[in-house]
Amino acid sequence: MEVVYEDNHIIAVNKNCREIVQGDKTGDKPLSDLLKAWLKEKYCKPGNVFVGVTHRLDRPVSGIVVFAKTSKALSRLNEMFRDGSVHKTYWAIVKNRPPREEGELVNWLVRNERQNKSYAYDSERPGAKKAILRYRLIASSDNYFLLEIDLKTGRHHQIRCQLAKIGCPIKGDLKYGFDRSNKDGGISLHARSVEFIHPVSKKEISIVAPVPDDNLWKALSAGL
Repeated sequence: MEVVYEDNHIIAVNKNCREIVQGDKTGDKPLSDLLKAWLKEKYCKPGNVFVGVTHRLDRPVSGIVVFAKTSKALSRLNEMFRDGSVHKTYWAIVKNRPPREEGELVNWLVRNERQNKSYAYDSERPGAKKAILRYRLIASSDNYFLLEIDLKTGRHHQIRCQLAKIGCPIKGDLKYGFDRSNKDGGISLHARSVEFIHPVSKKEISIVAPVPDDNLWKALSAGL
């Protein structure tokens, strides 16, 4: 359990690519339950521990997940994530250089529930949702490129889908066109930071998650 921020109302964890945020059909113990047990032991709490899920990350994605420790914080954070007042920055390692060093991607995404996959289109179509992100090339090696992504909308598999659309599939992401999986079963997409106004204290909060313990991540992010 890598806790990167904690106060009386909020706790943020640096999730690894094997953890799930909430329970699913796999039956694996979710991060929310692991966190309850961790808090119960840390503070020697005799009764139930409150941990509220405010947002989610796909299982193969690593990085910051913010949980609420009080019901007041939960309701306010849920609303903040819904209305876009939480600023999220992601880092992604991709296999091809993007067409420009930085740019904005605007697509219409259609989600296929059966395949658990989204498809990106250049124009609006029935059932599609508008997806917007900005990217910037911040580092590179001989074979890989590190992009910083400013997510403007929160659509299903948005970053994975939109980057694949411009020919830059994320390393390890077989579903969106990368040719082989990562050894840890995850993909090289990392929720790097979140910034928001604290729902109770109203102070500015900025939380950064260290990159995964991986040689490529460390090499590309060195000095950033």
